[in-house]
Parts: sequence; C-alpha cells; structure tokens
Amino acid sequence: MKRVIPILLLAAACSSAQPSLPPQTEDTCNAGNYANLVGQDATALEKTLLLGPVRVIRHGDAVTMDFLPERINFVINQSGKISRIYCG
Repeated sequence: MKRVIPILLLAAACSSAQPSLPPQTEDTCNAGNYANLVGQDATALEKTLLLGPVRVIRHGDAVTMDFLPERINFVINQSGKISRIYCG
C-alpha cells in the first residue's frame, strides 16, 4: 500500500487539467450591441467603432486562455465571416 500513494500523487501532478473560466452571466463587454455583425464579412469590423479591448480570432489562430470580462472577441470563420461574438 505504501507504493500506491506515491504513484497516485505523481499521476495527479502530471494531469493537464485546464483552469475553469468563471461563468459568464452578464454582457460585461457589450457584445450584444454588435450582434448584428454576426454573419457579415470580417471587413465590417473596419467600419465599426470599437472602444475598449478587442480581440479578433481568425480560423487557425492561436488564442491565449486569459479571461478579460471587458474584452470583446470576434470569431472569424474560414469563409471570412463573423461567426461569434463574446466577452472574455
């Protein structure tokens, strides 16, 4: 039994569990104000006044896991269209 405990501790230390993000219950970045952009070409963002932190995420981009409730994220799909808008 003494040998099992160190193995369990080692296994727990090696797990690659991702930190959980806080639940988003509010529109903390005013993403709802831009809902009409979903489905439009990504160039629509060039004509839109965006104040505050903004992140544009294109298909295949590496994205950090940091969570900023005041940041608005625009997800651009393979077709170059805005597919999702969310805070974080």
